[in-house]
Amino acid sequence: MKLSTPLSLLLSALCMEGAVSFAPAPQNAITRQTLTSLPMALDDAMKSRLEGIRRSFQALTERLGDPDVISDSNLLRKVMKDRSQSEEVVMAYEEYAQLDVELEGAQELFQDAGDDAEMREMARAEMKEIEARMEVLEEEIKILLLPKDPNDDRNCMLEIRAGTGGSEANIFAGDLLDIYRKFMSNEGWQVKMIDSSSGDDGGYKNVVLEVKGDKVYSKLKWEAGVHRVQRVPATETQGRVHTSTASVAIMIEVDDVDVKIDQKDIEMSTMRSGGAGGQNVNKVETAVDLIHKPTGIRIKCTQERSQLKNKELAMKMLMGKLYDIEIEKREAEERARRGDQIGTGGRSEKIRTYNWKDSRVSEHRLGQNFPLQDILGGGVGPIIDGLIAKDQETKLRQLSEDSAM
Repeated sequence: MKLSTPLSLLLSALCMEGAVSFAPAPQNAITRQTLTSLPMALDDAMKSRLEGIRRSFQALTERLGDPDVISDSNLLRKVMKDRSQSEEVVMAYEEYAQLDVELEGAQELFQDAGDDAEMREMARAEMKEIEARMEVLEEEIKILLLPKDPNDDRNCMLEIRAGTGGSEANIFAGDLLDIYRKFMSNEGWQVKMIDSSSGDDGGYKNVVLEVKGDKVYSKLKWEAGVHRVQRVPATETQGRVHTSTASVAIMIEVDDVDVKIDQKDIEMSTMRSGGAGGQNVNKVETAVDLIHKPTGIRIKCTQERSQLKNKELAMKMLMGKLYDIEIEKREAEERARRGDQIGTGGRSEKIRTYNWKDSRVSEHRLGQNFPLQDILGGGVGPIIDGLIAKDQETKLRQLSEDSAM
C-alpha cells in the first residue's frame, strides 16, 4: 500500500478528530516493507504540532516530581498513564529532530568540500544514511499518531463455547483452551478459570478465563469469533473428516462505572453446585443462576465456594457481556463509516479453520495459512500481529482519504 498524502495532512486529520492518545506500534506489525514512506520531510506546521506534543510530555514529566501528585496515588497513576501515551511519539520525534540537525551539518560539509572528492563522498554517504533513518522514523510517527483503542490496556475475560459438532466440538473447545493458556503463559499474563462446564467425552461445553496483564485486550480482542476444526474424531470408525466449531468471546473487565445495570432487570436464583469441592459446595446453595431480562443473557456460576462470590462473579461476567454488546454496535457503525474492514468483525463470523489433515491453520481475515503445530503450541502471536498490521493499514488509508477530501 502506498500513501502519497503528506504526514502533516494525516496529523491534521487526527487533530480535527480530537485524537489525544497515540497507539504504540506492535512488534512485527507494520514494517518498512509493508508501508511506503512519505515522499517529504516533516514540514514546519507538522514540527510545530509535534513540538506541542513534546511540551505536554515534558510538563507531565515535571508533574511526576510534584509533591501533590506524589501524595495522591490516583492522580499519580493518571499522570503516568497520560505521559506514557505520548512517550513513544515524543522519543521518535526527538530522534528525528536530532537527525534533521545532523543532516543539515552533512549538507554544509558537502557544500564546503569544494573539489575534495573524498570529503564530498563521505558527506554524501552520511546524508544517505541519515535520510534512510529519517524515512523509517516518519513511518513510525505515522503509526504512533493513530488513535488508540481506549480499552487496549484493560484486562478481560475469554469465553470459549462449544458449537456444532457434539462431543467433538467440546473436545475442540478444550484444544482452544490449551492453545490460549500456552499463549498467555508466553505473554506473562495471569490466568484464572472462573467458570467451566465439562463435556461428557472430554473437553468443555463452556469455559471462562479471567486474564490480567499488560495490554491483554489489545491482543485477545482479535480472537473473538467462530473457530472451525476439520479432522477425524477419535470416535470416527470409518476415517471420515468431521467439521465442528467453537466460539470465542472476549469481554472487557468493567465495573459499575462503565455499565449501569438496573437490579429490577436481574432475575437471580441459587442452587447447589454439585461435583467436587467439599461438603459446603454440595450441601449449601452456593451456585448462582442469573438472567438479564432485557437481553435474555443467562449466566450460571458454580466455581466459587460461597454464594456471595458467585453472585459477584456472575455480575462481573454480565457487565462484560453487556459492554461487549455495546462495543460491537460501535464497531459496526465505524466499519459502515469506513467502508473497509477485517472480515465483518461480528461475533458470529468464522474467523479461522484448523485443518488437521493438511496440518495448517487458515486465518480467513488475512487470507493466510499458518503451521498447525505452531498454533497448537500457543503460537497465535504472528496471527494477531498480522491482524493489527492490517487494521493499521486500513486506518492509515482512511485518514489519507479523509485528509484529501
